[in-house]
Parts: sequence; structure tokens; C-alpha cells
Amino acid sequence: MDIDAYRYRPPKTNYLPHNIEIDDPLVQEYDIPLAKADDRENAIFFSKMKMAAQEYNIVRPKGYTVSYHATDEMEKHHFGQTHPMKPWRLTLTKSLVTSYGMPFAMDNYNTRHATYEELNAFHSSDYLDYLATAAPEDQPRDQDSEKEPKFNLGGSDCPLFHGLYDYCSMSAGTSLDAARKICNKQSDIAIAWGGGLHHAKKSEASGFCYINDIVLAILQLLRLYPRVLYIDIDVHHGDGVEEAFYSTDRVMTVSFHKYHPETFFPGTGGLEDNGPKSEHNPGAHHAINIPLNDGITDEQYENLFKTVIGSVNERFRPSAIALQCGADSLAGDRLGRFNLRVQGHGACVRYCKSLGVPMILFGGGGYTPRNVARAWAYETSIAIGAEASIPSTIPEHAPWRSHFIHDTLFPTLSQSLSEPRNNRNTEKRLREIVAHVNEQLRFVQHAPSVQNSIIPPDLGGIRDDVEDRLKEENEAHNEGLRKTREEGLGQAMEL
Repeated sequence: MDIDAYRYRPPKTNYLPHNIEIDDPLVQEYDIPLAKADDRENAIFFSKMKMAAQEYNIVRPKGYTVSYHATDEMEKHHFGQTHPMKPWRLTLTKSLVTSYGMPFAMDNYNTRHATYEELNAFHSSDYLDYLATAAPEDQPRDQDSEKEPKFNLGGSDCPLFHGLYDYCSMSAGTSLDAARKICNKQSDIAIAWGGGLHHAKKSEASGFCYINDIVLAILQLLRLYPRVLYIDIDVHHGDGVEEAFYSTDRVMTVSFHKYHPETFFPGTGGLEDNGPKSEHNPGAHHAINIPLNDGITDEQYENLFKTVIGSVNERFRPSAIALQCGADSLAGDRLGRFNLRVQGHGACVRYCKSLGVPMILFGGGGYTPRNVARAWAYETSIAIGAEASIPSTIPEHAPWRSHFIHDTLFPTLSQSLSEPRNNRNTEKRLREIVAHVNEQLRFVQHAPSVQNSIIPPDLGGIRDDVEDRLKEENEAHNEGLRKTREEGLGQAMEL
């Protein structure tokens, strides 16, 4: 017996450098302050949004329901002036999604904060207590600081900024709401761009992530669905989610990411890292890692993604999919160095949608906000089946349109970069990756059985009374919502 396979292993610390190229003019922020619209401007914009929905034929998809989960308060938080994570990328995403009239094709939910009990379903109490009570610090500590970081909080990666706990509970709240709508059969594709923080551990912040909303959402899905497939297309390895479900055969994790352990965060996710080494552990062979090098192209990425996920789907037979759509894998990102365009990134969402199982789309990384917004808006259009009908030119009435620099939804590589990154992914290496994945899948049982006794407990209850009250307050506040529904906007017309 391999005793080491059962021995406790503390989580690997993630202090490796991100190698941000501060002097690269291509990754500098386009710094124009975001202005706030008044009621008159909002009314004018809403009218233009309705006209756009009619012009672009934005209607609710037939045969399935898409839901959009967000809270505006998340967008107001700030990690720090020099920090790569910019929550206002959600503001730019909303700008594009609404400008195209997409909300008329979806059920739109203003989500509540996740409760302490819900967060405690995965995270430890001592970690949550510290997260909720730690005093904010205006400047992150440097490596020479005499003050020892607790739970990896307070450094340059995970600073203690103002409103931190609220930000975390709102992010988790969007993902939990998405999962519950899937479980309640109210939605078939649920979108939570405010979530996707895949590095956080049970008792440790890591890589800009404090609460692992993905793990919380998957735990909720496991109450109803026997097997959940987690897919990660962030440029960084989805180590936190993989670690959380390391020893179960009910969740398979598949991560496509840059892998350079000496210089690129988090330094994990090698091709041979496929779960516990002991064959007696149910999680063996249920972690699939796709390590990539700089410069991979749309064509390579899409072919690899379809080949790997097609094989995984055939073998594992997932009953639900959790897809993390980190946009730092796009060309021109401040941290990533791939040559992916918005179309190549979106092709992954389109393929997962074609599998026909309930799915949550999470956000994640993405440190050039204008390109994050482009990708997530395009992927929202894929979810509602409108990608062929929306124009590639960003609508003239889109708020903060100047932030996008170029007026297209699909910038070319030359618009995103002065020149493409050198492609270090050979076809031979990609074939070797596929062969290794297929070999691992040989050891995965078809559709593993699930005993009711191992279904996790509910995450603090759905709290129907609270959610019903929030719904009533929202509808009472927005009388225009009722009138819009009566106009039939977003409804397909009979020919």
C-alpha cells in the first residue's frame, strides 16, 4: 500500500511571480474615469437598448432558458491603484451586454450577498472570521514587511482592501444564485461573470481570489446532479477547484492553462498531475490538466478543446457543466501571453453549449478590461443564440465606448498586440497531450454511480422567504419591468 498517497499534504503556497511587464505600452490601462449617468440619461439609454433588441432580433431562445446573475455593488470595489484586478471590467461587460439588447432574452437576477453559513460550506470558520474582521490596509505589504501575512492576506496579490468581505460575499452570491436556478430548473444556462475565482483554498487566499465561489456552486449542483464537469479556460491553472474535489469521482476537473512552474503562477497543473496516485482513491484520474506554452492560436486551442472535452464528455457523462471563462487567455492581456482572439475563446462556450447539459458560465481572470468585456459579452450572445445576429461594431450608444479604443467586438491580433506572441506549441506536443488525456480516461468508469448518503448538505437553505422579498422589492422599484414585458420585447414572433 502507498501510505504517502493518504498522508496529509498542505496546499502549495502560491507566491511565484506573475511577471507583469510594466514597461509594455500594450498592456497599460486606457485611463478614462467612468462617469455615472443620471435618470434622464438612463431613460434615453433604455430606449436605445429596446431599439437595438428589435433591430438585432434579440429574442428569448426556444427550448431552453438563460439567466444572468449580477449585483451592481461589486463593480464599485477597488483592489488598489496598481493591482491588475479591476472590478469595473464588470461595468464594461454590462455596457456591451445591455447595448446589444441581450437582457430581453434572459431572466435577469439582482443577486443577494452569500451568508456566512453559505461560505462556511467550504471555507473554514477561522478564515472567514479573519476575512470579515481584518482591518483594511491602504498599501499592500511588501516581502520585507515584519508583519507576517495571515491566511496569505495583505500582500500584493491578495490585499486587504476596503469592503473586502462584502465583495467576496457578493461574488459568491452571484454564483450560488446561478447554481440554485439550475437546480430548481428555472434556468438551463446560468451566467455569473462576477464569479470564477478559482485559486482560493479552504483556509487561504491566493492569486487575487479570496472565496472560491466555483466550489460553493458545484457543491450546490451536487445536491441534484450526480456528476459535474468543471472546465477552466483561464490562462492560470484552476488549482483551488482541483484541490477541493481532489478525492471524489463525482467531479472531473479539466484545466487548460499556461504551465511554466518556475516563472508563472501558480506553478501547478502539469500533464502528469491527474489526481491522487493511489488507484484506491475515487478521485484518481479525475483531474485532467492541459499545460500550454505561450502563443497558442485560435485554431490550435479550439481543436484541442473540442478533442479533449469531447473525449471527457463521452467517458465521464457529466450531468452538469461548470465552465470558468477566464479572459486572461486572450491576446493582449496584462498577464497572459496567448494569441487567442474573442472568437477562439467563445468557441469553447459554443461547444460546451452544444453538449446539451445544464451549464453555469463563470467569469475569472482577465486584466485588460476592454477585452474581458468583449469576450464575456460575446459569450453571453452565444448563450442566448444571438452570436450571428449581433453586429461586430460596438453600438454607438454603448456607455464608455471610448474605453474600447477600437470600435469592433472582435479586435485583430495586430489591434491587441504590436505583433503576435511567438507560438511555442508544436503540433507534436499537442498530439502528445491528447494521447495522455485519452490514456487517463481509460481508467475512468463510465457514469460512476452515486449514493444518496454522500450528497452534501444544503448550503444554509435556499431561504425562499428572503429571495421572494427581494424579488418583490425589485419589481416594485422597477415598474418599467412590467411594462416592458407587456410590450413583448424579447419574445419570438410567430410567422
